[in-house]
This record gives sequence, structure tokens and C-alpha cells, in this order.
Amino acid sequence: MQLIQTILKYTVMNKMLLLLILGTFGLQAQEVVTADSTGVVKSNDSLMVVKPLAKDSIKPFKRYKAEGVSAVVGEFVILDSDIDKAYVEMKSQGVSIEDVSRCQLMGKLMEDKLYAHQAKQDSIMVPDAEINGMIDQQMQYMISELGSEEKVAEYYRKDNIADLRKDLFEVNKNIKLANLMQQKIIEKLEVTPEETRTFFFSIPEDERPVFGAEIEIAQIVVEPEVTEKAKQDVISKLNQIRADIIDNGASFSTKAVLYSKDPGSASKGGLYTGVKRDSPWAKEFKDTAFSLLEGEISEPFETDFGYHILYVEKIRGQEVDVRHILMFPEVSQESIDKAKTKMEDIRNKIASGEMTFAEAARQFSDDKETRNNGGQLVNPVSFDTKFDLTKMDPTLSAQVYNLTEGELSKVITDRDYTGKSKLKILTVTKKYQEHPADYVKDYERIQKLALREKQIKVINDWQNDKIDETYISINQDYQDCEYAGNWLKKSN
Repeated sequence: MQLIQTILKYTVMNKMLLLLILGTFGLQAQEVVTADSTGVVKSNDSLMVVKPLAKDSIKPFKRYKAEGVSAVVGEFVILDSDIDKAYVEMKSQGVSIEDVSRCQLMGKLMEDKLYAHQAKQDSIMVPDAEINGMIDQQMQYMISELGSEEKVAEYYRKDNIADLRKDLFEVNKNIKLANLMQQKIIEKLEVTPEETRTFFFSIPEDERPVFGAEIEIAQIVVEPEVTEKAKQDVISKLNQIRADIIDNGASFSTKAVLYSKDPGSASKGGLYTGVKRDSPWAKEFKDTAFSLLEGEISEPFETDFGYHILYVEKIRGQEVDVRHILMFPEVSQESIDKAKTKMEDIRNKIASGEMTFAEAARQFSDDKETRNNGGQLVNPVSFDTKFDLTKMDPTLSAQVYNLTEGELSKVITDRDYTGKSKLKILTVTKKYQEHPADYVKDYERIQKLALREKQIKVINDWQNDKIDETYISINQDYQDCEYAGNWLKKSN
């Protein structure tokens, strides 16, 4: 059906937007830096920091004019090289570019600039401190990959690091403005039950979407006991590191690289920037960060993740930049064996019918997030209890793929992202076979599709309204493109 195709097509292009505009500046390990008409890169080099692409590894495309102006949207300029870079960014993120034309990317870039332009017109503000925090993260990553500030500046064809930071500031700010503007357009949109019903029954029966197979999963987790001696050993190690830094001038950053078990910050010298009081950090972490003066190092303290020492590198108003070293106690083989025996006993009680899986989870599970809900897992993407078998975490999928509904897995030895061992048993509480959309059974999914259609319409209407009142100039090379919006301002 044309309607579903429109939603799916918009979703694909929106994923491109997220990759090109939002995903680039996250805290992921494969962080890259997007540059556009601000001139951060004034050549046709790949922007991949981690692994630049070979020239023959991307789809060839016709060039027009080196650094030629392709379009102007309000106060923003789009260069031909911006489109080239967009192709490289998509390729580096694993997005197929086979069917993506320069015209499509031009339309997407113009949309982005329109959002940013209108955000400024609507006085949407982005705190400089927030942008500087993003830049600090990017700079730390680039320095860790290229070796020094001088090499980073040289790579991006800048005379010095200050010039690069200045350009990155504008890039980041415009990206954030565009994001906030788009959120503002659709933030209050809702769909009523009647709108959902009308949406669904307007789709011909043979064209309704097919929903894939899904399962609901529950777990019981038992963590091996950590002895008091093991705790004291790790605290002593952290105190030794702290003393070496304070008394002998050792580098906190170097110590973090060598000893921290935090995979998200160890390679960056333990650095986290822009920590706020309302950030989703452990309470003990935030309390410690905001109790220290700039340059101070904390005593060892404990969170659910392990034991830390923390160094306050910079205080910027209500935000702090910190470095930390995370360590956790060693778990003995004796503790692991005791946990395994306990888990086998729990499994036997469930299998014999002595107690239900949910009762056992509430009584025995060490996992705080699931035990009170009978061990039921929540999908971190959709925030409901259903997992699409084709999209779930590969490790979890392999552990439950062959289980029938109600069947218990064997005792599994697992490790979390910090490397700590834990034992668990899993069960599939419900299986849903692949099926055509059903209005009653799939109401929530259908409601989301209906809302998505409404958002698309509102965004398209908003775009066309703003296009009419915004100065737009498009180079002759792109005059023959078919755009979703009326960018050429043709009369109907």
C-alpha cells in the first residue's frame, strides 16, 4: 500500500538523518565527526577517524564542482563536498548507498539546514557548555586515535586545535538546533483510538503489514559472592594508585588507561565530560563528583558497578568534567562453584513444580531490574516485554532461540560488560508467531504506525510552510531533482 510504503520510505530517510546528524556525536566507541559547510575539512578526504575508507570502497558518483555551492537555505550554505561526505558517512555506518541519489541527499541536507535555521528564528537555545562538552568528547576520541592535538589539527587541515574547536562548535550547535526543532514540531502529537482505527481499516487487508516472530523472556540471575578480603584488596589497590598520583605526580589519565575496567572511558583516560546532577549516573558517583573541588581526587567509593576513585578535572557551572578509575573485586572459583550449585537447586525446584519461575525470581534472583517482575525482561528499544527474534541481542537470541514456551534453559555462565561473572537461567514465557497485523492483538504497534503517519504529515506541512517563507537558492545542477518538499517553490 502506498501509505505503508510512504512510512517505510520516510523511516529509512529518517535513519539516514539520525546517522548523519545525531548518531555521529554520541559516546559510542566508533565515534566520528561530521563536517559540512562550516569548512572543518576543505578537501575530499574521508572523515572516518577510526579507519578512513579507500577510494574504491565507496560508490562512485558524479562530481560537479569542487567546493561549489549547491544550495543556500536561510543563512546556511550547502557545498557539493557536503554531499560527498554524506555518502562517506553513510558507508562508514554500514548504510547501503546503492539506491541513494545525490538528489535525495541534497533534499535531506536542505531539511537539516531548514530545521537549524528555524530553530534560531524561534529562539531555541543550546547552552554553550553542552556544546563544549560534546566537543571535548570528540577531541578526546580523535586524540586517542591520531596521537596528539597537532596531528588532529593537521588531519583536518587546520592551523591549530583552537581553529578546529571553533568550527566544531558551529557544526555541533547547528546539529543540536536541528534536532531540537524537529522534536518541537512533533512533541505534542498524539493519536486517538478513533484515528488509530481509521488508519488501520483504511489499509486494504492484503496490504496490511506483517509482524515478525516475537518472544517474551524471563531470567533468574545469581551473582557469585564477593568476599570481604576481595573488597579490601581492590580498595587497597585504588588507594595505592591515588597515593602515587598525589605524592609522586603520576598521571591520573595514564593510570586509568592501565587499570580502569570501565570500557566506556578507560581508553580516554577515564574521562567523562558534562556530568550533571540530573544525569543518569549512579547516585554515589554524582555525589562524589559534586563534593570535590577542581583538581581533587576522591577516596575509593562503591557503586553498583564496582569501586572507584574520581578526579575532578574541570567545573563548568552546573556541570563537571571528571576522570575515574573503576575496579572490581576478584571472584574466587569457590564462590563461582557455590553460585552454580545454588542455581542448579533453583532450577530443579522450578522443573519439579515446587515453585513457579516468577516465584523463584522474586525469591532468589540478584538482578534488581527484573526480580520484582518475576524475572521478566524489558526490551531496551521498545520498552515493552516483546523481543523480535531477528533484531534482539545475538548472544541472548542464541541462548533462547531453541527454547519452547515454558522450557528452562541450562545454567548459563555469563559476563556483563564490566567482565564480572554471573549465572542465570532463562525461560521463554510467551511466543508470538509471524502474522499479518491484527487490530486487537497488535493495537500498540498499529497505534505507533498511525502516530508515525501523523508525524510525517505534520513535518511535511511544516516544511512546506517554512520553505515558502525562507530564502532558498538551489544550484542549477540540482534543479531537475524531485524533492519531497517544494524546495524549488514551483506553483501548483
